[in-house]
Amino acid sequence: MNKKIIQYVLPLGLILFFAFTVYHTGNKDKVLLEVVSKTLQAGHYEAYEVDDMISARAYKQFLESLDYGKRYFLKSDIQEFEKYKYLIDDEINNLSFEFFDKSTDVITERQNEVEHFYKQLLAKPFDFKKNEQFETDPEKLDFPKNEKDRKNRWRKLLKYQTLVKLNNLLERQENAIADKDTSYKVMPFDSLEAKARKQVAEDYKQMFRRLHQQTDKDRMNAYLNAFVQSYDPHSEYMSPKEKKNFDIRMSGQFEGIGASLQELNNGYIKVVRIIPGSASWRQGDLKAGDIILKVAQGSDEPVSIVGMRLDDAVQYIRGKKGTEVRLTVKKPDNSIVVIPIIRDVVILEETYAKSAILKDENSNFKAGYIYLPSFYVDFKNRNGRHSSKDVEIEINKLKKEGVDGIILDLRYNGGGSLQDVVEMAGLFIDKGPVVQVKGRYGKPYILKDSDPKLQYDGKLVIMVNKLSASASEIMAAAMQDYGRAVIVGSPVTYGKGTVQKIVNLDQMLNRNYNDLKPLGNMRLTIQKFYRINGGATQLRGVKADIILPDIYAGIDIGESELQNVIPWDEIQPAQYTKWKHPITNLDEVRTESIKRISTNKNFNLIKQNAQRVKEQKENTLINLNLEKYRAERKKIKEETKKYENVFKEKTSIDALILSIDKNQMKTDTTKMASFKDWIKNIEKDGYIEETFKILESLK
Repeated sequence: MNKKIIQYVLPLGLILFFAFTVYHTGNKDKVLLEVVSKTLQAGHYEAYEVDDMISARAYKQFLESLDYGKRYFLKSDIQEFEKYKYLIDDEINNLSFEFFDKSTDVITERQNEVEHFYKQLLAKPFDFKKNEQFETDPEKLDFPKNEKDRKNRWRKLLKYQTLVKLNNLLERQENAIADKDTSYKVMPFDSLEAKARKQVAEDYKQMFRRLHQQTDKDRMNAYLNAFVQSYDPHSEYMSPKEKKNFDIRMSGQFEGIGASLQELNNGYIKVVRIIPGSASWRQGDLKAGDIILKVAQGSDEPVSIVGMRLDDAVQYIRGKKGTEVRLTVKKPDNSIVVIPIIRDVVILEETYAKSAILKDENSNFKAGYIYLPSFYVDFKNRNGRHSSKDVEIEINKLKKEGVDGIILDLRYNGGGSLQDVVEMAGLFIDKGPVVQVKGRYGKPYILKDSDPKLQYDGKLVIMVNKLSASASEIMAAAMQDYGRAVIVGSPVTYGKGTVQKIVNLDQMLNRNYNDLKPLGNMRLTIQKFYRINGGATQLRGVKADIILPDIYAGIDIGESELQNVIPWDEIQPAQYTKWKHPITNLDEVRTESIKRISTNKNFNLIKQNAQRVKEQKENTLINLNLEKYRAERKKIKEETKKYENVFKEKTSIDALILSIDKNQMKTDTTKMASFKDWIKNIEKDGYIEETFKILESLK
């Protein structure tokens, strides 16, 4: 099978010759630009020429990377840049950097201008009795018309940020007074306001210090990335330094708090995933969608990471096991909280498949529950841990316990090994196709389970949510197409149906040109997945058969929220035979589930909160009147409390440790304690409770 897949890998031989033509120019940037351009054109899944479409996309991407918040460039600058919108393709093909040079010179000039006046704006108190508003969403703004307009925008921005800090100081003081904390020194309002302005000034001092540290190479890397990501959002250029940080961004968080982070265009750093089993996962307060504003080492003064590069921010967040980091976090509903986390390494056992037995106190039905955080595989060790093998082991253990059905939980599963998806699907079907893989060249290749051995033929439900992506979507789609499993969860999954390969750009150069190396690497989209029914998982994801209230309904998460996404399409279906024991009462089960959900207070709270978060997110105008701002913050805080206790109490489900696991953990008290905590969380999970009832009702 691996030999077949090789045909889709980038045809390096097609592009090994071209860099020699520019070598003697002595300009490494030109060599790099041509290598990147040829690699994209020869190897990317979408066979785009570098034309006006790519030019317009790269233009937009690069300007956003320079000034997403529309706080530096003037309207006249943008009008001047507009002439390059459809010329960047010509510049790339001619190895010219006129737009790059012009735009980076102007942004440097504009940033220096702002640096000269922001201190003046913070030098005197703001009038917080005045009724005026600040728009926090750059998408709703145009660039400042002139210098006066820009200065006023910065005045409002600085006033808003001072307002946030002032409110925090006032709340802290009010709480200290209420608690009769004699160690707290009460300060008059003027002093608190001055302290807040000083903190904002320090934040911007650090931000401009980081801006001054940017090099021409940093700007060039951003430019190349704007070009690469004009093809699709998952392709990426990585400089040699960024390649070293690649593991930090993708999986290195195991050594810190255990959160995958994303650097946004507006200078914020967003939590995109909490790694199962990590310190953040166990602490429980940090969630996907949160924005990290500041980082403090224990009780030290927090450092703002707004505007900080991701690799720099990670250095503040990571740390030795056992040390405390305190994150100041902005929640999706705009509330600000401080989350203390004790750093740790991820306990590897927590990232592997494991199972439990589920029982309802009002029923004799016994369900097997398998938790799978990812489709993991040890590529370095053929005999190492593989998710498909581990799930097979868990199935055998559950069968010995005499379960009446199995729940496979793929919520938050971001994907992983494609081969393991095929092997895992084979545990639940006799044999047949699992997924179709299409590269840029040739016909789609069908990955099949050719082993007629059937590991489990009982009732099966797969749990998914909005963060189930890639390989987990392939698994759910295959089981749904066969009619083998009922998919339960969010209306649709994430929608990532593409695969990337890391390409070392040094391979594009002859060994005689080592003085140009290292050029860096590219993460290149080279393939696309299709269901066996012919439809792509890309963009549309997998639709649940039975929908449960979505905790992320009010948040913009998913492939469709990204720029320049590869579109959905479909190909010819593969030949496959439907499951021999189809579910006959799905409509009836769905109707009963809807009735239960409608009377479940926790699910109703989740739906209400999703609507509230959506409304809060759309309300991007902030009142800069202190009294009105504080009233609004208080209202949000009180509303937030209403939703803090969702699924905090035990459900009707009892989760039991398997007999064999209990025996194996007798002498490992730490592992047993961790497993018991996991069991308790299962018993409080209303989604698992409802899925249990769905599984029980299937015929």
